[in-house]
Amino acid sequence: MSLTEDAAETLALKALAWLVTNDELLPVFLGSTGASVDDLKTLAGDHSFLGSVLEFITMDDAWVVSFCDVHQVAYETPMVAAQVLLGTARMHWT
Repeated sequence: MSLTEDAAETLALKALAWLVTNDELLPVFLGSTGASVDDLKTLAGDHSFLGSVLEFITMDDAWVVSFCDVHQVAYETPMVAAQVLLGTARMHWT
């Protein structure tokens, strides 16, 4: 599976919107990133931030399933989109 940068960004924006409407998960995301609600608005166009939103969602299979089922995308799509947006910044050399 491959995604264009535009498709990855669109998916990430959908993920951000999904996250913002999730009353249980949003505080977890904010707490783990140190971001504020105002930061979400400011950083919505930043590929690194959008990639981190996707990475956060992919930390838990239940979150992936919930997001993907709502948006009718394959379960691996958020991970692929994160890779597209983050590029080499996402590589782990360990």
